[in-house]
Amino acid sequence: MTAFPQTIHFTGLNTPVRTEASVRNLLVEGEIPSEIEGAFFRAVPDPAHPPMFDDDHILSGDGMIARFKFDHGAVDYDIRYVETARYAAEREARRALFGQYRNPFTDDPSVAGVDRTVANTTPLWHAGRLFMTKEDGRAYRVDPTTLDTLGAWDFGGALKSETMTAHSRIDPETGELFFFGYEADGECSRAIAYGIADRDGNLVREQWFDQPYGGMIHDFAITKSRAIFPIFPTTTDLERLRAGGPKWAHEQDLTCRVGIMPRDGDVTAMRWFEGAAGASAFHIMNAFDEGDRVHLDIFVSDTNAFPFMREAGGIQRGQQEIRGAFERWTFDLTKDGSSYEVRPLGPPGDMPRIRDADTGLPYSFGWYLTVNPNGPPPLPGGPVGMTFNMLIRIDVAHCGLDALALPPGHAISEPVHVPSAAPGHDGWLLAVVDRQVGDQAFASQLWVINAGAVGAGPVAKVHVPLPLRAQVHGTWVPATQLVLAKT
Repeated sequence: MTAFPQTIHFTGLNTPVRTEASVRNLLVEGEIPSEIEGAFFRAVPDPAHPPMFDDDHILSGDGMIARFKFDHGAVDYDIRYVETARYAAEREARRALFGQYRNPFTDDPSVAGVDRTVANTTPLWHAGRLFMTKEDGRAYRVDPTTLDTLGAWDFGGALKSETMTAHSRIDPETGELFFFGYEADGECSRAIAYGIADRDGNLVREQWFDQPYGGMIHDFAITKSRAIFPIFPTTTDLERLRAGGPKWAHEQDLTCRVGIMPRDGDVTAMRWFEGAAGASAFHIMNAFDEGDRVHLDIFVSDTNAFPFMREAGGIQRGQQEIRGAFERWTFDLTKDGSSYEVRPLGPPGDMPRIRDADTGLPYSFGWYLTVNPNGPPPLPGGPVGMTFNMLIRIDVAHCGLDALALPPGHAISEPVHVPSAAPGHDGWLLAVVDRQVGDQAFASQLWVINAGAVGAGPVAKVHVPLPLRAQVHGTWVPATQLVLAKT
């Protein structure tokens, strides 16, 4: 194609920007709290070239690493492409060479065998290194100061898995990194690799096991003693790919599964549980142990939230017809059988955030995004074609809610949490908010919000003088960690 398709994935808030930029001293409205010192890194899919096929979508966009840097009340902004092998090949050719989403059989023959990942989903900071990740390949390391791409990462040759998740977990006490990779040894494989890296970034363990079927496994969780692998019935098929078909198709009659194993133990101790047919989830708030009971707090919908994935499975439902909830799944490991308890915690939503210090532990509160059920229609855009317009703080112990409802014509992206040193203070949230200012025109701001009083609105707004494309995930790195970056 010589132009971008005029679909939801390439228009409005999803209009390709394709601009690397640096802007110092952004205009700040209000006052940045003095303890916000560091960098907010964001993963932004943005295609460098028009796609080969007109039914392509936002998840195929080349990864860009964006950064808001906070320095004594001043804020700078930078954005650069992650120079993956795929990006380099297409830049040389000045056109798209990779075909359908995660289908190598539709690629130009000239890039056969070239790493296809676009590294566009989640920034990860661990052991003084910054990575950009996407679950279809290994992570790419990025220099946190210059944003230069330093290359694909395999833990010094130790990692055998061909893939690494976009949702790793870091133990707040030990500093260990826990991660997995599905399709670990090739396209449509059922092999999952489970890895652990120590606080210095050395891979100390990698174990493999097979999942029950070839399903999507986007996120996972850890507790103090367990690793939890939820698998949902959005499945892949090698023959379908060979025929030029879609990577994923949701199977509404297939049940979800959850595997639980000792976190530091052997995968042969994995125990599988079975849940509802057709259920789908992409993100987990947190998980924790209560003796032999394991709690998993997860955002569940009754079918896949991505239209192209459910339509490939023959499911014709509008985006606003999908039903879901924030739920707690409780697994009693003393009982036989494969069932588990389900309890609602809050209204539907996604893009959850907790304090990093609460990972894998009992916790009191968290934050997530939703669509205001009593507000204006959400703006079209983002990965599923519909944005969020409300931020929720939830007290998970008492199911109490505090919410920030955005004005009409606004959309909010996933926040990051910045801890506070003040006793009893919940810290701060940073989130990009987009506002429609014309038919196809938008203005963006970075909002600074008191994490303990989200309903009060932002304490500061940072104005961005450039168009921004929809973010997927982000991470906060304090200045005290940035100075320890490894070269």
